[in-house]
Amino acid sequence: MQTSSKSYLILVNGKFHTINRQQPVASAAAISGGRFVEVGDTEAVLRRKTADSIVIDLGGRTVIPGLNDSHIHLIRGGLNYNLELRWEGVPSLADALRMLRKQAQRTPHPQWVRVVGGWTEFQFAERRMPTLEEINDAAPDTPVFVLHLYDRALLNAAALRAVGYTRDTPNPPGGEIQRDSAGNPTGMLIARPNAMILYATLAKGPALPREHQVNSTRQFMRELNRLGVTSVIDAGGGFQNYPDDYAIVDQLAREGQLTVRIAYNLFTQRKGAELEDFQNWTKMVSPGQGDDYFRHNGAGEMLVFSAADFEDFLKPRPELAPDMEAELERVVRHLVEQRWPFRLHATYDESIGRMLDVFEKVNRDTPFNGLHWMFDHAETISVRNIERVRALGGGIAIQHRMAFQGEYFIDRYGYEAARHTPPVARMLEMEVPVGGGTDATRVASYNPWTALYWLVSGCTVGGTRLYDADGVLSRDTALELWTAGSAWFSGEQDKKGRIQAGQLADLAVLSADFFSIPQEDIKSLESVLTVVGGKVVHADKEFSSHGPAPIPVLPEWSPVNTVPGHYRPAKAGAPAMLPHACAGACGVHGHAHDKARRSSVPAANFGGFWGALGCSCFSF
Repeated sequence: MQTSSKSYLILVNGKFHTINRQQPVASAAAISGGRFVEVGDTEAVLRRKTADSIVIDLGGRTVIPGLNDSHIHLIRGGLNYNLELRWEGVPSLADALRMLRKQAQRTPHPQWVRVVGGWTEFQFAERRMPTLEEINDAAPDTPVFVLHLYDRALLNAAALRAVGYTRDTPNPPGGEIQRDSAGNPTGMLIARPNAMILYATLAKGPALPREHQVNSTRQFMRELNRLGVTSVIDAGGGFQNYPDDYAIVDQLAREGQLTVRIAYNLFTQRKGAELEDFQNWTKMVSPGQGDDYFRHNGAGEMLVFSAADFEDFLKPRPELAPDMEAELERVVRHLVEQRWPFRLHATYDESIGRMLDVFEKVNRDTPFNGLHWMFDHAETISVRNIERVRALGGGIAIQHRMAFQGEYFIDRYGYEAARHTPPVARMLEMEVPVGGGTDATRVASYNPWTALYWLVSGCTVGGTRLYDADGVLSRDTALELWTAGSAWFSGEQDKKGRIQAGQLADLAVLSADFFSIPQEDIKSLESVLTVVGGKVVHADKEFSSHGPAPIPVLPEWSPVNTVPGHYRPAKAGAPAMLPHACAGACGVHGHAHDKARRSSVPAANFGGFWGALGCSCFSF
C-alpha cells in the first residue's frame, strides 16, 4: 500500500517517540509524497484527511522512527540469506541440533546446510558448542558448515569431502586445519589470526542461481522490515566484489523493489592492490550517487589489508604490520583528495592510535574539512583517541559484538576492561557522532533489538553483565543512536532518523512499548507495521490487511521456509527468545563449566575465567 504524491497516509492514536527534541512526542502523523508533512495531535492531523486518504488507527501502540543499522552486510547477506539456517536466539543446543538434522534431510545434493553467525554457545541452556560428533550424527551425508564468530568453523565429514581438505592439504596463511593424531582433518577450522580460512572455505559452497538470489535478498529485507529496520549502511565485505556482487541489489533498486534504504561502501578485495581499486572506483562512482533508496557512501570498511585488526578474543591482540602506515596513507590521501567519505574496521586502541597518526598526517597536507569519516567497532578505544577522532571530525559506528563475545573478552582482559568495551557513554559525553549497528550477518545477529537490549542492559546474550550503571544508556539515547545517530554515517542526518515534517516517512509501530517493558522483553520486540517512504512494507496482527502479499521463498527447500529468520517463541507467553536473564544474577549457575564440554576446541584454548568461577554466582 502506497499513497500517491497528492494523497495522505494518516496514522492516528499512536504514541509517537519522534527523536525530535522540539516535539519529542505526538499522537498522529500525516504522510504524503514519501515524507512526513505533519506530526502532532490526532485532531490536527485529521484535518488533512481527504476523500482518498488512508487512515490507520494505531490503537495506542508505540511508534518510533525506522531503525537504521549503521554497519551491516546486507548486500552479501541477501545473496545468501535463503541458504542459511539461523541459530539466532535459539534457546538450547538440543533445539539447534534438531533444526540442523531437519534441514539436512531437506537439503538436496550438492547444496550445504550453513549456520553462519549470529549465535554463541552462551545463549544455549547447555552453555556449550556442538561437538563434531553431534554435527556428523545430525547430518551424516549432507555437507554442514557452522561458523562461530571470527574464531572457528565446524565442518562435518561430508563438508570436508566437498571442499577437498585431506591430510595432504597444507594450512593456509592465517589459518589452521585442525588434525587428529593421524594427521587427518577433524572438521575444525581455526582462524589464526584472522577469519580468512573460514570465509574462503564458506565461499567454496554452491551459490544460488540469480533468480533465487533476487528472492533471497527480498526475503532478507522483509525480515529486517519485520524487526523495524528501514535503512542500513552496507559496509562491504570479503568476497563482495564491485560492481558484480552489487548487481542484484542494483536491479531491485531500479525496479523499485527495495524495502530497506541502502547506502553502500566499497571494500577493497585485493591485497597489495588496494590503492588501484580505489583509484578505479573513484572514476566510476561518486559519493551520494543514486537516490534515497540506493546510494553510494564512500570507501571501507577495508581500506588496506595491513590495517585490519580483526577481533578474536580467544587470541592475543594482533600487532599490525610495520608497513601499515605507509600503505594506509596512500589510500587515505587519495580518498581525501577525491572527497570520498571513508570508514575503517578497527577493534583495538593500539591499532586506532597508529591509524590516527596517519589521518592526522594527511589532514595537515589535505584538510579533511568536514569530510565524513569513521571508525567501525572501536571496542577498546581510549579517551585520548576519542578526542583525536573528535578533533578530525570523525564518528564511531558501534555494534553489539561484545554481546556475543563478552565472556571471551573477560577471560582474556578481565572484568574492569570489559566495563569500558566499547566506551559508548563516554563517546557521547565527548560529542562524537555515534551510530548503532550489528555487523551482521557473519558474527553478530542482525536483530536490532538484541543490540538495543545490550546497550540498555549492559548484558551479553548469555546473561553475563558487562557494564555497570555508568556504561549503559537510557532507552531514549539508545534509540537515538539507531535512528538519527546512524543517519550521520551516510550524510543523511537532515533527511531521516526523526519523525518530523520534511523528513523521509520511515517508521515502525512496535509490538510492545520499548520504553516501559521489562529489559528482558526488549529482545522479543518486533514491528507490527513498518513504513518506508510512506509505503507499508510489513504489517502484522491487527494491521495485516494493510501489508504487502507474501513472497514465496525460493528454493522450496530453503531453511527460511521452516525457520523464518530470527527465532521466535512458539506461542504467546513463552519464555523470551534468549533464555538467560541479566539482572545481576549468575549467568552460568546451574550449568557445567567444564571447558572441554563447552566446545570441541581443546580445553587449553580457554583461559582462567570459567575455572576461576567454579560454580559461584557472579555480578560486576
